[in-house]
Amino acid sequence: MKIIFLGTGSSQGIPVIGSKHPVCLSKNPKDKRLRSSVLIEKNQKYFLIDCGPDFRYQMLRSYHDKIDAIFITHEHNDHIGGLDDIKYIFFTMNNSIHFYGLRRVLETIKKRFFYIFTKKNYKSKIFLHELDDCINFFFIENFKIFPLLIWHGNLPILGFRIENFAYITDASNIPIQTIQKLKGLDILILNVLKKGSKYTSHFAILESLNVIQKICPKKTYLTHISHILGFHEEIEIQLPKNVYLAYDGLIIYI
Repeated sequence: MKIIFLGTGSSQGIPVIGSKHPVCLSKNPKDKRLRSSVLIEKNQKYFLIDCGPDFRYQMLRSYHDKIDAIFITHEHNDHIGGLDDIKYIFFTMNNSIHFYGLRRVLETIKKRFFYIFTKKNYKSKIFLHELDDCINFFFIENFKIFPLLIWHGNLPILGFRIENFAYITDASNIPIQTIQKLKGLDILILNVLKKGSKYTSHFAILESLNVIQKICPKKTYLTHISHILGFHEEIEIQLPKNVYLAYDGLIIYI
């Protein structure tokens, strides 16, 4: 399994428009972050987790043009804002794309991008799959996918486990039942927004490290990073063994 970090930034990305914060002015490419998303490749199938407003550029710079399924964690703009650009992909592929998410999230997508679901040549290419009643797992081809209930402030959202890899972003709380589903991971991708005290709807670094300690994955990569966390190189050396800051363009294999 190949995992490509298309973006690793929080909702504003880095640099933030108009910001004079030192991280926003950094010349290190690892401090330049588009909105968070990953592309998963296995057996010539391509799965995208979230499709933010930087999606077009992310696909161009990674030289990818295929998607078989899109897993949506939740409906905030930094996670669905690029969905308009998928139309060029399914026309190029001459293939359908399957969307997976909570019913609430898919209804939001249908309203916001209504034209995709009303034009005949668009809607015949898109299939929506609601995960509200998926208690354990579902299959795509021969892939076993576990939707994971997490909390983003007061909003229930999803993470996803695929085999021994899991992706969780925008979490502020992970229920114990979900923690149990995350045991035995080779790779965990988990959000961290900043240092200091816990933010209302995202983990700060101490909360992220506490979750990692409970799950005990072999390796963890932190994502959804804001500029106020600090410089990539300075934060990386402060992290525990087998915990790393992800960066845009990073590729890992399982």
